[in-house]
Parts: sequence; C-alpha cells; structure tokens
Amino acid sequence: MHSFGVPSWRDHDLTFDPSLPTEGINVSRVHPLREALILVFGVIGVTVATVASIGFVVDWVAPSIPPKYEVYLFSDWFEAEEPAAAPKPRAEALRAVLDRVSVHWPDSEYRFRVQIWDQAEPNALALPGGTIAVTEGLLDAVTSENELAFVLGHELGHFHNRDHLRGLGRGVGMSLVLFAVGIGGGGGAAQLAAIAGQLTQRGFDRDQESAADEFGLGLVAAEYGHTAGASDLFEHLRATSDASALASYLSTHPLHGDRVIRLEAVARAAGWPLTGERSALGSKLEAPSDPSSETEPAADPVSTE
Repeated sequence: MHSFGVPSWRDHDLTFDPSLPTEGINVSRVHPLREALILVFGVIGVTVATVASIGFVVDWVAPSIPPKYEVYLFSDWFEAEEPAAAPKPRAEALRAVLDRVSVHWPDSEYRFRVQIWDQAEPNALALPGGTIAVTEGLLDAVTSENELAFVLGHELGHFHNRDHLRGLGRGVGMSLVLFAVGIGGGGGAAQLAAIAGQLTQRGFDRDQESAADEFGLGLVAAEYGHTAGASDLFEHLRATSDASALASYLSTHPLHGDRVIRLEAVARAAGWPLTGERSALGSKLEAPSDPSSETEPAADPVSTE
C-alpha cells in the first residue's frame, strides 16, 4: 500500500530494552522541604490577603448601617446568652450607672440594655443590637463607680465607632475563609489559615480598643468632672498580667500598662483633671457577702432608654 510519504514504524530501528526505568523518574526534582514551605507560605499569604480585604470591605460598609436596622436585626440574638444568677437589684444598679454615663452621648440612636453574665473572668462586651454584657467577675473586681463607669463608657465607645459590627462581619468572613480552606486543603491548611487570620485581626482590635478608651474617658470626665479611677481596673489586672511586648501584640486588648499611660496622655491633652474623689460603688453593686443568699434570676435583659 502506498504510504504517500508518511513514515511507517518499519522505517525506525526499534529495539527492546529489558532494564528497569531510572530510579526517581517520576519524583519531583524540587526538595520536599521547599515544596512544603511554598505550600505553607502560600496558605498564609492568601489568608492574610483575604482577611485584610474582608476587613477593608467591612470597615467601609459597617458605618453606613443605621443603628435602627442593627437593633431590628440583632436585638434578640444575645438574650439569655449567658444566664446569670445575679440579684435583680445588682442589674438595676448597673443599668442606673449606664443611664448616667450614656446621657453624655446625646445623639446616640441606641436603646442600650445590660446583661450580667455568670462568669468569673472580668470582662465586658458590646454586642450587636445595643446590648452590653458585664461578667460577675468584673463587677466583683471593680472598687469604685468611676472604675465601672469607664468600663461601660469603653463599651459605648465600641457602639459609637461601630466596632461590634466590624467584628461580627470579620468573624463571618473569617469563618468563610476557614470553611473554604478546610475543604480545599484539609485540616492542616485550615489551622494555618486560622493562625494567620488571628494575627491579622489583632491589628484591628488594638486600634479599636484605643479609640473606645478615649471615647469612654470623655464620658467619665463629663459625668464626674475628672478621670480619677478610670484606669484602676487596668492597674489591678496589670499586677497579674504578662508584661512582655509579645504578649501586648498577641492580646486582643493592648497591654494594661500601655493603656494606663495612654489614658493619662489623652486626659492631659484634653484638659481633663487626673485627680478627684472616687464615688462609692454602692451596696447593690458590691459582691454579695453571702453567696448562699436567695437571688432572683435575670431572665430578661434590663433596658435603658
């Protein structure tokens, strides 16, 4: 048959070689450690870039959400989140302090509510919808009304700056990133993404905490005529906290010592007195002397106009 010039297999000199293939013929010439490092830094880089992008978008969108829509969407999300066995008079007294502090933010569009959470760790949180949660541990730790007023004012600062919405948006975005990485890269990649996302998020948190401190300090100065007692809680906590620079960076709050120094600088710059008489906490807010005394559960958050 005419092949029309197309070479046939018969035109080639084919020989049979019974030897085994060269060892490593299907193995990458790149060192495994190098490939692992490329994967690790790739996951970290993509995660940091994604979280930073989410943070930028959330920072741009959050301030434009009217508080009335926020309250409508989130007001019922955190009811009875951490049921407390706090006496009702303690919750009422806490609300009274919040009333007096929040009145110095006259253009607020929120109806604030307070909850007392049955937790031993001293903490306070600003939750979407206008709820401020304060733990039993914090109420037991404060020693003056001024000290407590600053804590509440600080949380009001988060509402003023819409930090709580930013935190919620970033949390949702980070969860989506972890979900995507976990499906595509397995558990190890998801863990790397979590670490990178947390480190990126720390920068936002520290800036927000400093701004909330300044806002809360202004409310304390407006209520009491001075800022004495505002930093007392940080002084108490500083005695038991790690004072290393690394701990300051990795903490969700700035190092307590750093915050005290900055608060004093802010007060001096604004002309607010640093000294003055501290107001007594009041028997209703003080830690109960008899833990076995009968208390009334706080079933519903306490509202404040």
